Amino acid sequence: MRAVVTGAAGFIGSHLCQRLLSMGWEVVGVDCFRDYYSPEIKRKNLRTCLSHPSFSLIGEDLVASNFSFLKGGDYVFHLAAQPGVRKSWGKEFNYYLQDNILATQRLLEASLEKGISFFVFASSSSVYGNSPNFPLREDSRPLPFSPYGVTKLAAENLLRLYYENFSLPSVSLRFFTVFGPRQRPDMAFHRALKAILTGEEFTVYGDGSQIRDFTHVEDIVDGVIGAVEGARAGEVYNLGSGREVSLRDALSIMERVTGRPLKLKFVEAAKGDVRKTLADITRARKDFGYRPRKTLEEGIEQEWYWIKSLYSG
Repeated sequence: MRAVVTGAAGFIGSHLCQRLLSMGWEVVGVDCFRDYYSPEIKRKNLRTCLSHPSFSLIGEDLVASNFSFLKGGDYVFHLAAQPGVRKSWGKEFNYYLQDNILATQRLLEASLEKGISFFVFASSSSVYGNSPNFPLREDSRPLPFSPYGVTKLAAENLLRLYYENFSLPSVSLRFFTVFGPRQRPDMAFHRALKAILTGEEFTVYGDGSQIRDFTHVEDIVDGVIGAVEGARAGEVYNLGSGREVSLRDALSIMERVTGRPLKLKFVEAAKGDVRKTLADITRARKDFGYRPRKTLEEGIEQEWYWIKSLYSG
Protein backbone atom coordinates (compact mmCIF):
# COMPACT_ATOMS: atom_id res chain seq x y z
CA MET A 1 0.00 0.00 0.00
CA ARG A 2 1.08 3.57 -0.64
CA ALA A 3 0.81 6.31 1.97
CA VAL A 4 1.25 10.05 1.69
CA VAL A 5 2.18 11.60 5.03
CA THR A 6 2.10 15.38 5.27
CA GLY A 7 4.15 16.95 8.03
CA ALA A 8 6.40 13.91 7.65
CA ALA A 9 9.45 15.49 9.29
CA GLY A 10 7.58 16.55 12.40
CA PHE A 11 7.29 14.88 15.78
CA ILE A 12 4.37 12.56 15.09
CA GLY A 13 4.76 12.44 11.32
CA SER A 14 8.27 11.00 11.46
CA HIS A 15 7.17 8.26 13.87
CA LEU A 16 4.23 7.41 11.60
CA CYS A 17 6.45 7.21 8.52
CA GLN A 18 8.86 4.91 10.31
CA ARG A 19 6.06 2.61 11.48
CA LEU A 20 4.43 2.39 8.04
CA LEU A 21 7.77 1.54 6.42
CA SER A 22 8.30 -1.24 8.98
CA MET A 23 4.90 -2.62 7.95
CA GLY A 24 5.90 -2.79 4.29
CA TRP A 25 4.17 0.35 3.02
CA GLU A 26 5.56 2.65 0.36
CA VAL A 27 5.67 6.09 1.98
CA VAL A 28 5.83 9.53 0.41
CA GLY A 29 6.66 12.15 3.03
CA VAL A 30 5.70 15.75 2.37
CA ASP A 31 7.08 18.63 4.43
CA CYS A 32 7.86 22.29 3.76
CA PHE A 33 10.30 22.51 6.71
CA ARG A 34 8.71 25.64 8.11
CA ASP A 35 11.06 27.35 10.59
CA TYR A 36 8.59 27.26 13.50
CA TYR A 37 11.46 25.30 15.01
CA SER A 38 14.81 24.17 13.63
CA PRO A 39 14.53 22.42 10.24
CA GLU A 40 17.75 20.63 11.20
CA ILE A 41 15.95 18.88 14.06
CA LYS A 42 13.23 17.84 11.61
CA ARG A 43 15.79 16.37 9.22
CA LYS A 44 17.24 14.37 12.10
CA ASN A 45 13.74 13.04 12.77
CA LEU A 46 13.73 11.48 9.29
CA ARG A 47 17.25 10.05 9.39
CA THR A 48 16.06 6.43 9.56
CA CYS A 49 13.34 6.90 6.94
CA LEU A 50 15.64 8.57 4.42
CA SER A 51 17.80 5.45 4.27
CA HIS A 52 14.80 3.23 3.51
CA PRO A 53 14.28 2.24 -0.17
CA SER A 54 10.49 2.61 0.09
CA PHE A 55 10.60 6.21 1.35
CA SER A 56 10.69 9.40 -0.68
CA LEU A 57 10.61 12.98 0.59
CA ILE A 58 8.90 15.90 -1.13
CA GLY A 59 9.84 19.38 0.08
CA GLU A 60 6.66 21.26 -0.73
CA ASP A 61 4.18 23.74 0.76
CA LEU A 62 0.65 22.37 0.45
CA VAL A 63 -0.78 25.83 -0.14
CA ALA A 64 1.28 26.19 -3.32
CA SER A 65 1.45 22.51 -4.34
CA ASN A 66 0.15 20.96 -7.56
CA PHE A 67 -0.15 17.63 -5.65
CA SER A 68 1.67 15.66 -8.32
CA PHE A 69 2.77 13.28 -5.54
CA LEU A 70 -0.81 11.98 -5.09
CA LYS A 71 -1.96 8.84 -6.89
CA GLY A 72 -5.28 7.08 -7.03
CA GLY A 73 -5.66 4.61 -4.20
CA ASP A 74 -3.30 6.43 -1.85
CA TYR A 75 -3.91 6.64 1.87
CA VAL A 76 -3.43 10.23 2.97
CA PHE A 77 -2.29 10.99 6.52
CA HIS A 78 -2.59 14.74 6.92
CA LEU A 79 -0.45 15.76 9.88
CA ALA A 80 0.99 18.99 8.49
CA ALA A 81 -0.10 22.05 10.48
CA GLN A 82 1.04 25.23 12.13
CA PRO A 83 1.14 24.07 15.77
CA GLY A 84 0.98 25.82 19.12
CA VAL A 85 -1.75 27.51 21.15
CA ARG A 86 0.27 30.43 22.50
CA LYS A 87 1.61 31.62 19.15
CA SER A 88 -1.74 31.53 17.37
CA TRP A 89 -2.77 35.01 18.54
CA GLY A 90 -2.23 38.32 16.75
CA LYS A 91 -0.20 38.70 13.57
CA GLU A 92 0.87 35.04 13.56
CA PHE A 93 -2.71 33.94 12.92
CA ASN A 94 -2.25 34.22 9.18
CA TYR A 95 0.07 31.21 9.25
CA TYR A 96 -2.64 29.19 11.01
CA LEU A 97 -5.21 30.17 8.41
CA GLN A 98 -2.92 29.09 5.56
CA ASP A 99 -1.38 25.95 7.03
CA ASN A 100 -4.34 24.57 8.99
CA ILE A 101 -7.34 25.57 6.89
CA LEU A 102 -6.37 26.50 3.33
CA ALA A 103 -3.80 23.71 3.03
CA THR A 104 -6.38 21.18 4.25
CA GLN A 105 -9.00 22.40 1.79
CA ARG A 106 -6.56 22.19 -1.13
CA LEU A 107 -5.42 18.71 -0.10
CA LEU A 108 -9.03 17.55 0.17
CA GLU A 109 -9.79 18.85 -3.34
CA ALA A 110 -6.75 17.08 -4.74
CA SER A 111 -7.60 13.86 -2.89
CA LEU A 112 -11.11 13.94 -4.30
CA GLU A 113 -9.78 14.47 -7.83
CA LYS A 114 -7.20 11.68 -7.52
CA GLY A 115 -9.56 9.14 -5.96
CA ILE A 116 -7.60 8.41 -2.80
CA SER A 117 -8.66 5.44 -0.67
CA PHE A 118 -8.80 7.08 2.75
CA PHE A 119 -8.01 10.46 4.32
CA VAL A 120 -6.88 10.67 7.96
CA PHE A 121 -6.71 14.11 9.56
CA ALA A 122 -4.71 14.89 12.70
CA SER A 123 -6.94 17.13 14.79
CA SER A 124 -6.49 18.18 18.41
CA SER A 125 -8.12 18.14 21.81
CA SER A 126 -7.86 21.94 21.54
CA VAL A 127 -11.21 21.89 19.73
CA TYR A 128 -12.91 21.15 23.08
CA GLY A 129 -11.55 24.22 24.89
CA ASN A 130 -12.79 24.53 28.46
CA SER A 131 -15.64 22.11 28.04
CA PRO A 132 -17.59 21.43 31.27
CA ASN A 133 -17.99 17.74 30.38
CA PHE A 134 -15.40 15.16 31.49
CA PRO A 135 -14.14 12.92 30.24
CA LEU A 136 -14.36 14.60 26.83
CA ARG A 137 -16.51 12.69 24.37
CA GLU A 138 -16.59 13.20 20.64
CA ASP A 139 -20.20 14.38 20.87
CA SER A 140 -19.29 17.07 23.43
CA ARG A 141 -19.90 20.56 22.09
CA PRO A 142 -16.61 21.97 20.69
CA LEU A 143 -15.69 25.25 22.41
CA PRO A 144 -12.19 26.20 21.21
CA PHE A 145 -10.34 28.51 23.59
CA SER A 146 -7.57 29.56 21.20
CA PRO A 147 -7.23 30.58 17.54
CA TYR A 148 -5.29 27.36 16.99
CA GLY A 149 -8.24 25.34 18.25
CA VAL A 150 -10.56 27.28 15.96
CA THR A 151 -8.48 26.38 12.90
CA LYS A 152 -8.38 22.69 13.85
CA LEU A 153 -12.16 22.62 14.23
CA ALA A 154 -12.55 24.39 10.89
CA ALA A 155 -10.42 21.71 9.23
CA GLU A 156 -12.54 18.98 10.84
CA ASN A 157 -15.63 20.63 9.40
CA LEU A 158 -14.05 20.67 5.94
CA LEU A 159 -13.51 16.91 6.17
CA ARG A 160 -17.14 16.46 7.17
CA LEU A 161 -18.32 18.54 4.21
CA TYR A 162 -16.24 16.60 1.70
CA TYR A 163 -17.48 13.33 3.15
CA GLU A 164 -21.16 14.31 3.21
CA ASN A 165 -21.18 16.03 -0.19
CA PHE A 166 -18.69 13.94 -2.19
CA SER A 167 -18.35 10.72 -0.15
CA LEU A 168 -14.63 11.28 0.33
CA PRO A 169 -13.72 8.61 2.93
CA SER A 170 -12.12 10.32 5.90
CA VAL A 171 -11.79 10.50 9.67
CA SER A 172 -10.63 13.18 12.10
CA LEU A 173 -8.50 12.06 15.05
CA ARG A 174 -8.29 14.35 18.07
CA PHE A 175 -4.83 13.96 19.62
CA PHE A 176 -4.40 14.65 23.34
CA THR A 177 -1.08 16.21 24.50
CA VAL A 178 1.37 13.92 22.72
CA PHE A 179 4.83 13.33 24.22
CA GLY A 180 7.86 11.14 23.60
CA PRO A 181 11.09 11.22 21.58
CA ARG A 182 11.22 13.94 18.87
CA GLN A 183 8.71 16.14 20.68
CA ARG A 184 8.76 19.76 19.48
CA PRO A 185 11.10 22.13 21.37
CA ASP A 186 8.23 24.43 22.40
CA MET A 187 6.29 21.67 24.15
CA ALA A 188 6.33 21.36 27.95
CA PHE A 189 8.01 17.96 28.38
CA HIS A 190 10.77 18.85 25.94
CA ARG A 191 11.41 22.19 27.66
CA ALA A 192 11.33 20.66 31.14
CA LEU A 193 13.67 17.77 30.35
CA LYS A 194 16.07 20.11 28.58
CA ALA A 195 16.01 22.38 31.67
CA ILE A 196 16.83 19.40 33.87
CA LEU A 197 19.74 18.52 31.60
CA THR A 198 21.16 22.06 31.49
CA GLY A 199 20.26 23.17 35.01
CA GLU A 200 18.22 26.08 33.69
CA GLU A 201 14.83 27.21 34.97
CA PHE A 202 11.64 25.75 33.54
CA THR A 203 8.84 28.24 33.05
CA VAL A 204 5.44 27.04 34.26
CA TYR A 205 2.47 28.93 32.88
CA GLY A 206 -0.01 29.17 35.74
CA ASP A 207 0.39 27.28 39.00
CA GLY A 208 1.01 23.81 37.55
CA SER A 209 -2.34 22.44 38.66
CA GLN A 210 -3.68 22.20 35.10
CA ILE A 211 -4.72 18.67 34.16
CA ARG A 212 -3.68 16.97 30.94
CA ASP A 213 -4.23 13.64 29.23
CA PHE A 214 -0.62 12.92 28.27
CA THR A 215 -0.44 10.41 25.41
CA HIS A 216 2.69 8.68 24.18
CA VAL A 217 3.52 9.08 20.50
CA GLU A 218 3.67 5.30 19.95
CA ASP A 219 0.07 4.98 21.20
CA ILE A 220 -0.96 7.80 18.87
CA VAL A 221 0.64 6.02 15.91
CA ASP A 222 -1.16 2.81 16.92
CA GLY A 223 -4.41 4.75 16.83
CA VAL A 224 -3.71 6.37 13.47
CA ILE A 225 -2.99 3.02 11.82
CA GLY A 226 -5.91 1.40 13.61
CA ALA A 227 -8.22 4.06 12.22
CA VAL A 228 -7.31 3.07 8.67
CA GLU A 229 -8.15 -0.52 9.47
CA GLY A 230 -11.43 -0.06 11.35
CA ALA A 231 -12.68 3.50 11.76
CA ARG A 232 -16.02 4.52 10.30
CA ALA A 233 -15.68 7.06 7.51
CA GLY A 234 -17.09 10.46 8.41
CA GLU A 235 -16.48 10.00 12.16
CA VAL A 236 -14.38 11.85 14.72
CA TYR A 237 -12.29 9.93 17.28
CA ASN A 238 -10.38 10.84 20.42
CA LEU A 239 -6.86 9.45 20.73
CA GLY A 240 -5.66 9.93 24.30
CA SER A 241 -4.40 7.86 27.21
CA GLY A 242 -7.65 8.12 29.17
CA ARG A 243 -5.62 9.15 32.25
CA GLU A 244 -5.52 12.59 33.88
CA VAL A 245 -2.32 13.95 35.40
CA SER A 246 -1.48 17.42 36.69
CA LEU A 247 1.53 19.20 35.22
CA ARG A 248 3.08 19.37 38.71
CA ASP A 249 2.81 15.60 39.09
CA ALA A 250 4.32 15.06 35.64
CA LEU A 251 7.27 17.30 36.57
CA SER A 252 7.78 15.31 39.77
CA ILE A 253 7.93 12.12 37.72
CA MET A 254 10.60 13.72 35.53
CA GLU A 255 12.72 14.48 38.59
CA ARG A 256 12.34 10.89 39.77
CA VAL A 257 13.13 9.38 36.36
CA THR A 258 16.17 11.57 35.74
CA GLY A 259 17.39 11.65 39.34
CA ARG A 260 17.89 15.40 39.03
CA PRO A 261 16.07 18.45 40.40
CA LEU A 262 14.07 20.85 38.26
CA LYS A 263 14.13 24.58 38.93
CA LEU A 264 10.67 26.08 38.46
CA LYS A 265 9.69 29.61 37.53
CA PHE A 266 5.97 30.40 37.71
CA VAL A 267 4.42 33.02 35.43
CA GLU A 268 0.89 34.06 34.49
CA ALA A 269 -1.22 31.43 32.75
CA ALA A 270 -0.99 31.73 28.96
CA LYS A 271 -3.96 32.94 26.96
CA GLY A 272 -5.66 30.02 25.28
CA ASP A 273 -4.39 27.32 27.66
CA VAL A 274 -7.27 25.21 28.95
CA ARG A 275 -7.69 24.05 32.55
CA LYS A 276 -8.20 20.35 31.92
CA THR A 277 -8.24 17.68 29.23
CA LEU A 278 -9.22 14.03 29.57
CA ALA A 279 -10.19 11.81 26.65
CA ASP A 280 -13.06 9.36 26.56
CA ILE A 281 -11.57 6.76 24.20
CA THR A 282 -14.57 4.40 24.17
CA ARG A 283 -15.41 5.04 20.50
CA ALA A 284 -11.86 4.34 19.26
CA ARG A 285 -11.60 1.25 21.47
CA LYS A 286 -14.90 -0.11 20.14
CA ASP A 287 -14.38 0.63 16.45
CA PHE A 288 -10.73 -0.23 15.92
CA GLY A 289 -9.40 -1.66 19.17
CA TYR A 290 -7.43 1.37 20.31
CA ARG A 291 -5.70 0.60 23.62
CA PRO A 292 -2.91 2.90 24.80
CA ARG A 293 -0.16 0.93 26.53
CA LYS A 294 2.68 3.28 27.43
CA THR A 295 2.83 4.56 31.00
CA LEU A 296 3.80 8.15 31.70
CA GLU A 297 6.99 6.99 33.44
CA GLU A 298 8.05 4.80 30.50
CA GLY A 299 7.42 7.58 28.02
CA ILE A 300 9.28 10.21 30.05
CA GLU A 301 12.26 7.87 30.35
CA GLN A 302 12.31 7.41 26.57
CA GLU A 303 12.07 11.14 25.96
CA TRP A 304 14.81 11.81 28.52
CA TYR A 305 17.27 9.54 26.67
CA TRP A 306 16.38 11.30 23.42
CA ILE A 307 16.83 14.76 24.96
CA LYS A 308 20.29 13.79 26.21
CA SER A 309 21.28 12.54 22.76
CA LEU A 310 19.92 15.68 21.10
CA TYR A 311 21.66 18.21 23.33
CA SER A 312 24.74 16.33 24.55
CA GLY A 313 26.15 15.45 21.17
